[in-house]
Amino acid sequence: MPRSLKKGPIVDEKLVLRLSKIEPGKVVKTWSRWSHVTPVMVGHTIGVHNGKEHVPVKIVENMVGHKLGEFASTRKFIRHGGKMQKELEQKRQEAERTANKAASTTKK
Repeated sequence: MPRSLKKGPIVDEKLVLRLSKIEPGKVVKTWSRWSHVTPVMVGHTIGVHNGKEHVPVKIVENMVGHKLGEFASTRKFIRHGGKMQKELEQKRQEAERTANKAASTTKK
């Protein structure tokens, strides 16, 4: 559930203080995934902790109002393996080959 507008955004004050002291090119590490992105942060690169490492996130205008944690995924997706995945990949490669052949025959 989103935070009430009358309460305002939650921002880590220490993070904003560090960003004001540093130039925009350097990465500032933070563990506060709950902090909202404010207009002051635009242009800076923030290293957001995902539980294992700090993921560098370049802040742009579209991110204002969202939380920092939204841009650093905490889960690593490993594709589904096994026989089904191999069959799907073979079908995809075969479809690409037929598309390439069709494209090459139309060029001639």
